[in-house]
Amino acid sequence: MTNNNPDNSSTITLLKKLFNSPNLEIFIESHESEMHILPFHAYLSCLCEEKGEIPEHVIKRSSIDRTYGHQLFNGTRKPSRDKVIQLAIGLELNFEQTQKLLQVGQKSILYPKIKRDAVIIHCIRNKKEINETQAVLKTLGLTPLSGDNQ
Repeated sequence: MTNNNPDNSSTITLLKKLFNSPNLEIFIESHESEMHILPFHAYLSCLCEEKGEIPEHVIKRSSIDRTYGHQLFNGTRKPSRDKVIQLAIGLELNFEQTQKLLQVGQKSILYPKIKRDAVIIHCIRNKKEINETQAVLKTLGLTPLSGDNQ
């Protein structure tokens, strides 16, 4: 699978510079502007704006408690990995976009060698809604995406 994401190429370039830098302090000082990632809630809002979505609809489609969902959108709460995945499904993100959302949320990306992750990847790839994804996980005896507010 090729990745034409320009953010990915700039990350690879930055990583190469880090590997070749003899002095960490100088590297950080000279590349600090390239090391900025939007806060999760700001990135989430940008995604909504790009897709013409409003948070309320995304929260509902994500099957996340309304109050907790708004706290995620305004930055007063940090999401668990499952909540990030639920938001990705609610935003109808593709696999690559979901991986990026997980990275921005500082959560581990989906890994196909983990059975539960493989099922979630399959559901995202096949554009399954949250209730369908939960049903597939349950049918296969796997832990559903969190239903709590953590």
